Amino acid sequence: MNTIKIRQATKKDAKSIALLGRTTFSETFAHYFSYEQDLLDYLEATFSLDKIENSIDKLNNKYWIATVNNLPVGYAKLKLNSASEFILANQVCQLQKIYVLKDFLSMKIGGELQHYLLEEAKQLGFKNIWLSVLKENTRAISFYNKSGFEKIGEHNFQIGRENFRFFVMKKYLQIIEE
Repeated sequence: MNTIKIRQATKKDAKSIALLGRTTFSETFAHYFSYEQDLLDYLEATFSLDKIENSIDKLNNKYWIATVNNLPVGYAKLKLNSASEFILANQVCQLQKIYVLKDFLSMKIGGELQHYLLEEAKQLGFKNIWLSVLKENTRAISFYNKSGFEKIGEHNFQIGRENFRFFVMKKYLQIIEE
């Protein structure tokens, strides 16, 4: 029987998160890149150990790491106080990443990571959460739709020579009353 554990990540987890980020991003998006060097440059810029360590240290960022039988297989990142041009409200946060290794997707770890992230956002008093998802990533879009997110806009994002189109999705959070 597999033992799945999810916990808040610390700086000690930076190496695992950096490697998970590189691997899961490549598994999911590498085939969209016409130029391998653009992908490699993005991976190094986004998932370097220094960048992840600095990101974990920021008070506005919260990370969770998922393990299966003590092996790191996924992570999630919540960015607090992250405004969006598509949401005219205060108390907004951003679901920046839920990345799970392809071999573990069927274990529903992404849903568990999202649960922890959404509960934290609610506990902290955020009323809206938003995210960006690649328009072609139908699996992720379906996952977020099932979780109550709805499309509210679109934007472009340039990586190297590639231009990507993203949907912006949002969810209203029911605040927990104490």
